[in-house]
Amino acid sequence: MSQLEFYQTDRGSAAMLISLALAEDLRDIGDLTSDNLIDPELTGEIDVVARQSGVIAGQPIVEMLFQQLDHSVSWECQVPDGSVVEPGTVIAAVSGPVVSLLKGERTALNFLTQLSGVATLTKEYVDLIAGTNALILDTRKTWPGFRHLEKYAVRAGGGTNHRMGLYDGVMIKDNHLAAWNSSGAGTIADAIEELRGKVEEGITIEVEVDTLDQLRTALPAKPDYVLLDNMAPDLLREAVGIRNEEAPDVLLEASGGITKQTVRAIAETGVDRISIGALTHSVTGLDIGFDWN
Repeated sequence: MSQLEFYQTDRGSAAMLISLALAEDLRDIGDLTSDNLIDPELTGEIDVVARQSGVIAGQPIVEMLFQQLDHSVSWECQVPDGSVVEPGTVIAAVSGPVVSLLKGERTALNFLTQLSGVATLTKEYVDLIAGTNALILDTRKTWPGFRHLEKYAVRAGGGTNHRMGLYDGVMIKDNHLAAWNSSGAGTIADAIEELRGKVEEGITIEVEVDTLDQLRTALPAKPDYVLLDNMAPDLLREAVGIRNEEAPDVLLEASGGITKQTVRAIAETGVDRISIGALTHSVTGLDIGFDWN
Protein backbone atom coordinates (compact mmCIF):
# COMPACT_ATOMS: atom_id res chain seq x y z
CA MET A 1 0.00 0.00 0.00
CA SER A 2 1.07 3.61 -0.44
CA GLN A 3 2.44 5.53 2.52
CA LEU A 4 -0.36 6.18 5.02
CA GLU A 5 -0.30 9.81 6.06
CA PHE A 6 -1.06 11.02 9.56
CA TYR A 7 -1.80 14.67 8.87
CA GLN A 8 -1.12 17.63 11.13
CA THR A 9 -4.87 18.04 11.63
CA ASP A 10 -5.07 14.36 12.67
CA ARG A 11 -2.26 15.01 15.12
CA GLY A 12 -4.06 18.02 16.61
CA SER A 13 -7.24 16.01 17.12
CA ALA A 14 -5.23 13.20 18.68
CA ALA A 15 -3.48 15.56 21.11
CA MET A 16 -6.80 16.93 22.39
CA LEU A 17 -8.35 13.48 22.77
CA ILE A 18 -5.26 12.11 24.52
CA SER A 19 -5.41 14.91 27.08
CA LEU A 20 -9.10 14.26 27.71
CA ALA A 21 -8.61 10.50 27.93
CA LEU A 22 -5.71 10.73 30.39
CA ALA A 23 -7.55 13.29 32.52
CA GLU A 24 -10.55 10.95 32.57
CA ASP A 25 -8.40 8.11 33.91
CA LEU A 26 -5.88 9.91 36.12
CA ARG A 27 -7.33 13.33 36.99
CA ASP A 28 -4.66 15.19 39.00
CA ILE A 29 -4.22 12.22 41.33
CA GLY A 30 -2.61 9.53 39.17
CA ASP A 31 -2.85 5.75 39.19
CA LEU A 32 -3.51 4.78 42.81
CA THR A 33 -2.54 1.17 42.18
CA SER A 34 0.64 1.54 40.14
CA ASP A 35 1.93 4.64 41.92
CA ASN A 36 1.68 2.95 45.32
CA LEU A 37 2.62 -0.60 44.41
CA ILE A 38 5.30 -0.48 41.69
CA ASP A 39 8.90 0.67 42.13
CA PRO A 40 9.19 3.90 40.07
CA GLU A 41 12.67 2.82 38.98
CA LEU A 42 11.47 -0.51 37.56
CA THR A 43 11.59 -0.71 33.75
CA GLY A 44 10.06 -3.25 31.44
CA GLU A 45 8.99 -4.10 27.92
CA ILE A 46 5.70 -5.23 26.44
CA ASP A 47 4.66 -6.59 23.08
CA VAL A 48 1.46 -5.19 21.60
CA VAL A 49 -0.10 -8.27 20.03
CA ALA A 50 -3.06 -8.86 17.72
CA ARG A 51 -5.43 -11.49 19.09
CA GLN A 52 -7.53 -11.70 15.95
CA SER A 53 -7.02 -11.01 12.27
CA GLY A 54 -7.63 -7.51 10.99
CA VAL A 55 -6.06 -4.23 9.90
CA ILE A 56 -4.01 -2.11 12.28
CA ALA A 57 -4.61 1.62 12.74
CA GLY A 58 -3.82 4.09 15.50
CA GLN A 59 -0.14 3.66 16.30
CA PRO A 60 0.78 7.36 15.90
CA ILE A 61 -1.89 8.22 18.47
CA VAL A 62 -0.70 5.62 20.96
CA GLU A 63 2.92 6.71 20.55
CA MET A 64 1.84 10.31 21.26
CA LEU A 65 -0.06 9.14 24.33
CA PHE A 66 2.94 7.43 25.88
CA GLN A 67 5.15 10.41 25.07
CA GLN A 68 2.71 12.68 26.89
CA LEU A 69 2.75 10.34 29.88
CA ASP A 70 6.50 9.85 29.96
CA HIS A 71 9.09 10.96 27.40
CA SER A 72 11.32 8.02 28.34
CA VAL A 73 8.82 5.47 26.96
CA SER A 74 9.87 4.02 23.60
CA TRP A 75 7.37 2.79 21.00
CA GLU A 76 8.92 0.58 18.32
CA CYS A 77 6.53 -0.17 15.47
CA GLN A 78 6.85 -3.72 14.12
CA VAL A 79 4.17 -3.51 11.41
CA PRO A 80 2.93 -0.18 10.02
CA ASP A 81 -0.65 1.03 10.19
CA GLY A 82 -2.66 -0.35 7.29
CA SER A 83 -1.04 -3.78 7.65
CA VAL A 84 -3.15 -6.92 7.72
CA VAL A 85 -2.29 -8.95 10.81
CA GLU A 86 -3.11 -12.43 12.05
CA PRO A 87 -3.54 -13.60 15.66
CA GLY A 88 -0.18 -13.53 17.39
CA THR A 89 1.32 -10.78 15.21
CA VAL A 90 3.47 -8.40 17.27
CA ILE A 91 2.35 -4.91 16.27
CA ALA A 92 4.83 -2.94 18.39
CA ALA A 93 7.27 -3.24 21.26
CA VAL A 94 6.94 -0.68 24.07
CA SER A 95 9.53 -0.17 26.76
CA GLY A 96 10.13 2.20 29.66
CA PRO A 97 9.17 2.68 33.30
CA VAL A 98 6.62 0.04 34.23
CA VAL A 99 4.49 2.57 36.11
CA SER A 100 4.09 4.62 32.91
CA LEU A 101 3.32 1.55 30.81
CA LEU A 102 0.61 0.51 33.25
CA LYS A 103 -0.89 3.99 33.38
CA GLY A 104 -1.19 4.13 29.61
CA GLU A 105 -2.15 0.53 28.87
CA ARG A 106 -5.96 0.76 28.87
CA THR A 107 -6.17 4.16 27.20
CA ALA A 108 -3.70 3.08 24.52
CA LEU A 109 -5.72 -0.04 23.80
CA ASN A 110 -8.96 1.95 23.69
CA PHE A 111 -7.57 4.02 20.83
CA LEU A 112 -5.85 1.13 19.07
CA THR A 113 -8.71 -1.38 19.19
CA GLN A 114 -11.37 1.12 18.07
CA LEU A 115 -9.36 2.54 15.16
CA SER A 116 -8.19 -0.90 14.07
CA GLY A 117 -11.83 -1.97 14.09
CA VAL A 118 -12.67 0.88 11.72
CA ALA A 119 -9.76 -0.04 9.43
CA THR A 120 -10.72 -3.71 9.47
CA LEU A 121 -14.37 -3.10 8.60
CA THR A 122 -13.36 -0.68 5.85
CA LYS A 123 -11.07 -3.26 4.26
CA GLU A 124 -13.87 -5.83 4.31
CA TYR A 125 -16.04 -3.48 2.24
CA VAL A 126 -13.16 -2.54 -0.05
CA ASP A 127 -12.40 -6.22 -0.71
CA LEU A 128 -16.06 -6.96 -1.42
CA ILE A 129 -16.11 -4.54 -4.38
CA ALA A 130 -12.69 -5.44 -5.77
CA GLY A 131 -12.61 -5.31 -9.56
CA THR A 132 -15.29 -2.63 -9.86
CA ASN A 133 -14.64 1.07 -10.43
CA ALA A 134 -16.37 2.17 -7.22
CA LEU A 135 -14.67 3.64 -4.15
CA ILE A 136 -15.72 3.04 -0.55
CA LEU A 137 -16.24 6.33 1.33
CA ASP A 138 -16.89 7.21 4.96
CA THR A 139 -19.44 9.76 6.21
CA ARG A 140 -19.82 12.35 8.99
CA LYS A 141 -21.41 9.68 11.20
CA THR A 142 -18.39 9.58 13.48
CA TRP A 143 -17.98 9.69 17.26
CA PRO A 144 -17.85 13.36 18.35
CA GLY A 145 -14.23 14.49 18.49
CA PHE A 146 -12.94 11.34 16.80
CA ARG A 147 -13.62 12.31 13.19
CA HIS A 148 -10.04 12.96 12.08
CA LEU A 149 -8.82 9.77 13.74
CA GLU A 150 -11.64 7.59 12.43
CA LYS A 151 -11.17 8.96 8.93
CA TYR A 152 -7.44 8.20 9.26
CA ALA A 153 -8.44 4.63 10.15
CA VAL A 154 -10.69 4.48 7.07
CA ARG A 155 -7.65 5.38 4.95
CA ALA A 156 -5.68 2.66 6.73
CA GLY A 157 -8.32 0.17 5.60
CA GLY A 158 -8.08 1.28 1.98
CA GLY A 159 -11.16 3.51 1.99
CA THR A 160 -11.54 7.09 0.77
CA ASN A 161 -12.49 10.06 2.90
CA HIS A 162 -15.63 12.04 2.14
CA ARG A 163 -15.67 15.69 3.23
CA MET A 164 -14.32 16.22 6.73
CA GLY A 165 -17.09 18.54 7.86
CA LEU A 166 -19.64 21.14 6.87
CA TYR A 167 -16.84 23.63 6.22
CA ASP A 168 -14.97 21.95 3.37
CA GLY A 169 -17.62 20.88 0.88
CA VAL A 170 -21.18 21.63 -0.19
CA MET A 171 -23.78 18.91 0.35
CA ILE A 172 -27.32 19.97 -0.57
CA LYS A 173 -29.69 17.63 1.25
CA ASP A 174 -33.47 17.40 1.24
CA ASN A 175 -33.84 19.61 4.33
CA HIS A 176 -31.68 22.31 2.75
CA LEU A 177 -33.85 22.25 -0.36
CA ALA A 178 -37.08 22.31 1.64
CA ALA A 179 -35.95 25.33 3.67
CA TRP A 180 -34.49 27.17 0.67
CA ASN A 181 -37.55 26.49 -1.47
CA SER A 182 -40.11 27.36 1.21
CA SER A 183 -40.70 30.65 -0.60
CA GLY A 184 -40.63 29.11 -4.08
CA ALA A 185 -36.94 29.80 -4.73
CA GLY A 186 -36.56 27.36 -7.63
CA THR A 187 -35.37 23.95 -8.76
CA ILE A 188 -32.51 21.76 -7.56
CA ALA A 189 -30.43 23.08 -10.46
CA ASP A 190 -31.18 26.64 -9.33
CA ALA A 191 -29.94 25.81 -5.84
CA ILE A 192 -26.72 24.38 -7.27
CA GLU A 193 -26.13 27.48 -9.39
CA GLU A 194 -26.81 29.79 -6.45
CA LEU A 195 -24.26 28.00 -4.29
CA ARG A 196 -21.73 27.89 -7.09
CA GLY A 197 -21.85 31.66 -7.25
CA LYS A 198 -21.26 32.06 -3.53
CA VAL A 199 -18.69 29.48 -2.40
CA GLU A 200 -14.98 29.66 -3.07
CA GLU A 201 -13.77 28.25 -6.36
CA GLY A 202 -12.59 24.67 -5.99
CA ILE A 203 -15.11 23.73 -3.31
CA THR A 204 -16.94 20.61 -4.45
CA ILE A 205 -20.72 20.67 -4.75
CA GLU A 206 -22.81 17.58 -4.12
CA VAL A 207 -26.58 17.25 -4.11
CA GLU A 208 -28.69 14.46 -2.65
CA VAL A 209 -31.60 13.03 -4.65
CA ASP A 210 -33.90 10.10 -4.06
CA THR A 211 -35.73 9.86 -7.37
CA LEU A 212 -34.69 9.71 -11.02
CA ASP A 213 -36.76 12.83 -11.72
CA GLN A 214 -34.71 14.75 -9.16
CA LEU A 215 -31.54 13.41 -10.78
CA ARG A 216 -32.66 14.70 -14.18
CA THR A 217 -33.40 18.08 -12.63
CA ALA A 218 -29.97 18.30 -11.00
CA LEU A 219 -27.75 17.15 -13.85
CA PRO A 220 -28.02 20.24 -16.11
CA ALA A 221 -26.33 22.30 -13.35
CA LYS A 222 -23.33 19.90 -13.43
CA PRO A 223 -22.68 19.38 -9.71
CA ASP A 224 -19.45 17.55 -8.93
CA TYR A 225 -21.35 14.67 -7.34
CA VAL A 226 -24.92 13.46 -7.02
CA LEU A 227 -25.75 11.30 -4.03
CA LEU A 228 -28.38 8.69 -4.84
CA ASP A 229 -30.10 8.06 -1.55
CA ASN A 230 -31.55 4.65 -0.69
CA MET A 231 -31.94 3.48 -4.27
CA ALA A 232 -32.12 -0.22 -5.13
CA PRO A 233 -29.59 -1.60 -7.65
CA ASP A 234 -32.06 -1.54 -10.56
CA LEU A 235 -32.77 2.14 -9.93
CA LEU A 236 -29.06 2.89 -9.51
CA ARG A 237 -28.37 1.26 -12.85
CA GLU A 238 -30.98 3.50 -14.48
CA ALA A 239 -29.42 6.52 -12.78
CA VAL A 240 -26.01 5.61 -14.20
CA GLY A 241 -27.52 5.37 -17.69
CA ILE A 242 -29.14 8.80 -17.34
CA ARG A 243 -25.89 10.31 -16.07
CA ASN A 244 -23.88 8.75 -18.88
CA GLU A 245 -26.22 10.25 -21.45
CA GLU A 246 -26.83 13.69 -19.96
CA ALA A 247 -23.78 14.63 -17.86
CA PRO A 248 -20.99 12.05 -18.06
CA ASP A 249 -18.56 14.14 -15.97
CA VAL A 250 -20.82 14.12 -12.91
CA LEU A 251 -19.89 11.40 -10.41
CA LEU A 252 -22.59 9.32 -8.76
CA GLU A 253 -22.53 8.21 -5.15
CA ALA A 254 -24.78 5.53 -3.65
CA SER A 255 -25.68 5.78 0.02
CA GLY A 256 -28.21 4.57 2.55
CA GLY A 257 -28.63 1.19 4.21
CA ILE A 258 -25.71 -0.44 2.42
CA THR A 259 -24.50 -3.72 3.93
CA LYS A 260 -21.84 -6.32 3.20
CA GLN A 261 -24.54 -8.38 1.53
CA THR A 262 -25.60 -5.60 -0.85
CA VAL A 263 -22.43 -3.60 -1.51
CA ARG A 264 -21.17 -5.75 -4.42
CA ALA A 265 -24.43 -5.49 -6.35
CA ILE A 266 -24.43 -1.73 -5.80
CA ALA A 267 -20.85 -1.36 -7.02
CA GLU A 268 -21.67 -3.37 -10.15
CA THR A 269 -24.36 -0.86 -11.17
CA GLY A 270 -21.61 1.52 -12.29
CA VAL A 271 -21.80 4.12 -9.51
CA ASP A 272 -18.49 5.82 -8.77
CA ARG A 273 -18.67 6.07 -4.99
CA ILE A 274 -20.39 4.22 -2.16
CA SER A 275 -20.62 5.99 1.19
CA ILE A 276 -21.20 3.86 4.30
CA GLY A 277 -21.89 5.30 7.74
CA ALA A 278 -21.37 1.91 9.37
CA LEU A 279 -17.62 2.19 8.78
CA THR A 280 -17.48 4.48 11.81
CA HIS A 281 -20.79 4.25 13.67
CA SER A 282 -21.19 0.46 13.93
CA VAL A 283 -17.70 -0.86 14.58
CA THR A 284 -16.50 -3.72 16.75
CA GLY A 285 -13.04 -3.09 18.12
CA LEU A 286 -10.21 -5.37 17.02
CA ASP A 287 -8.96 -7.57 19.86
CA ILE A 288 -5.42 -6.41 20.74
CA GLY A 289 -3.51 -7.02 23.96
CA PHE A 290 -0.39 -6.05 25.90
CA ASP A 291 1.84 -9.07 26.54
CA TRP A 292 4.47 -8.45 29.18
CA ASN A 293 7.97 -9.79 28.57
